[in-house]
Amino acid sequence: MSEKFQTVGSLLRPEALLTYKRQIEQRNDITYPFYEDFKGYEEAEEEAIKEIVTKQIAHGLTVLTDGEYSKSMWHLDFVWGFGGISRYIADHGYFFRDKDGCSQYETRKDIGLRITDKLSGKNHHFIKVFQKLKDAAGDRAIKLCVPSPSHIFGELSWSDNIGGKDAVYKDTQELKAGLTRVYKEFVEEFAAAGGRILQFDDCLWQIFADDNPNSPYTGESIEQEEVKALAAEFIDINNTIIDFGHSLGLKMWTHNCRGNYNSRNMGGGSYVRIANLFLKQLKYDRFFLEWDDDRAGSLEALKVFQDKPNTEIVLGLMSSKINTLDDEERVLKLLDEASKIIPKERLLLSHQCGFASCDGGNELTEAEQWAKIDQGQRIAIKYWGI
Repeated sequence: MSEKFQTVGSLLRPEALLTYKRQIEQRNDITYPFYEDFKGYEEAEEEAIKEIVTKQIAHGLTVLTDGEYSKSMWHLDFVWGFGGISRYIADHGYFFRDKDGCSQYETRKDIGLRITDKLSGKNHHFIKVFQKLKDAAGDRAIKLCVPSPSHIFGELSWSDNIGGKDAVYKDTQELKAGLTRVYKEFVEEFAAAGGRILQFDDCLWQIFADDNPNSPYTGESIEQEEVKALAAEFIDINNTIIDFGHSLGLKMWTHNCRGNYNSRNMGGGSYVRIANLFLKQLKYDRFFLEWDDDRAGSLEALKVFQDKPNTEIVLGLMSSKINTLDDEERVLKLLDEASKIIPKERLLLSHQCGFASCDGGNELTEAEQWAKIDQGQRIAIKYWGI
């Protein structure tokens, strides 16, 4: 067991749970959290969460999650839990880069979000999920993972929900104010329920990196001042909620993801190009970052944390996307490089992302998943001695 090795959050779902999850993906006529639509689903989820907590303990993990078994997708279930939101199957899913790096890979299509009324974050289902996790984990440290306010602000801003004749929110500023309010409602209820660690997951930072060939915000025709203004909006809404969480005594963490769907990724963009925005300005206590391949660029981006002595950095040097063990020499070499920039006591190790950001999970078996987690533990003990 090493407290220096951490997991981002999600783990492969068992088949007993996937039996229900596959049906959910295809249904347009069901209402979140779907328990009333599928007999036995709630009980199967509760049992699976108990089992995955037991397995995490057995494999020496020191901060536990529910494996994200309560979710279909890493972010949308949280939004489905808001008052004023309806879900629908869209004409197409998200588009990821396929393994050849060139062609597109389409995800599941139940990603549509429709704002039907003023949003509400009260009595959110995730509070019940957290309480089930807390009961299963006992007195062990646990965290709840939800999408960042900026990510949901981005997705909803770019949808057809804003500004139309019958739109609930007439512009993005109204939407931002509404999302700020509902996130505060949720965070307050989370703290009241005994929550201590809240992790905001975020996939949008890299669209602001001017070396990202997959971003809509790169190229000569782009008005860069507008891009910087949007980045500032993202940072502002996140920091508003981070500050609120801190005022309630919460530890506020984040994971920045470069896309993780069925072992595919979303795109490029180095951390160096966005370091002075998201790494420097966001007020998180702990950053989970991804350096599993060369898309993230050099570790030089860590320099912005030198002036943030209370911030911890979890280096995602290992890969949850492959079914083989990671190159231990590479991991140790990069840990050494990082420790020349940031004191090693402020560094931790993880895989770049979870093993199942969405129900289907990455292309590996459960046994391979745990073997990779056990390897992470061994490397952490070898490097830190604890």
